[in-house]
Amino acid sequence: MGVAEDDPGVLFVCLGNICRSPTAEGVFRALAERAGIAERIRIDSAGTGDWHVGRPPDPRAIAAARNRGIELGHLRGRQVTAADFARFDWILAMDRYNLRTLRAMQPSSFRGHLGLLLDFAPELGVSEVPDPYAGDASDFDHVLDLIERASAALLTHLRVNPVPR
Repeated sequence: MGVAEDDPGVLFVCLGNICRSPTAEGVFRALAERAGIAERIRIDSAGTGDWHVGRPPDPRAIAAARNRGIELGHLRGRQVTAADFARFDWILAMDRYNLRTLRAMQPSSFRGHLGLLLDFAPELGVSEVPDPYAGDASDFDHVLDLIERASAALLTHLRVNPVPR
């Protein structure tokens, strides 16, 4: 049994789709699988830029996630398209820059939720997932810490409110 078109969809978005957003996709998918509801949620990731289309996530993101039992190596970068606003109910950016880019793309017909992932975990005290690309392994671990907390809260939210209101 696969995901149906009317099942809720979640799209995670960062700049290049090789660090933060594929990490969020992998973490959220793993949590949904553990909860037994992955087959009822469409989960994907994309970048606002096109530099890494078709490429796997950054090797440091893959290694950090693998250390926590999450596999990202099969994912491939893609760019956000206008069609994503029809396919996904929840479009969650990793930072304000990408959120602004998404808002500029957003069609007037979009009735879903467009916001920041970390809005689901206000107790963290930060609103943006920092870009670890220019950093080291500890930066990728920090990104995972933030994404894991926010993804758990998002999953709890979706169990109650699968479609944005």
